[in-house]
Amino acid sequence: MMQLLVVVTNRIEKVETLFKELLDIGIRGATVIDTQGMARVLHDDLDKIPLFGSLKMLINDQYPFNKTIFVVLEDSQVQPAIGAVKKVLEDLSKPNAGILFTVPVNYVEGLFLRSPDVDSKSKTF
Repeated sequence: MMQLLVVVTNRIEKVETLFKELLDIGIRGATVIDTQGMARVLHDDLDKIPLFGSLKMLINDQYPFNKTIFVVLEDSQVQPAIGAVKKVLEDLSKPNAGILFTVPVNYVEGLFLRSPDVDSKSKTF
């Protein structure tokens, strides 16, 4: 089985360090994109929305975008990758540290899998 590890952080200065940590544990591929959370998108209208009005003061204007990182991993790579994320981003329970989660991957195509017993073009799980 494979997993998709998703990491979202506004600590963009940490992304390069995270990629180096992933390389150090043998993870050779990841995709990173600029993203925005709902509160950021609604920033200008937050005063008009009762529940979100108090969130406006929590938004860090220094970083208008987050970085969302996607990594497809073999099951055996998941815990080491999570360890690397926690090492770089530190305590994810702290505000603005980021979030991470995994989802099962049922099928992958076009991913170079380094294991010699796995077809490197496609795989169904």
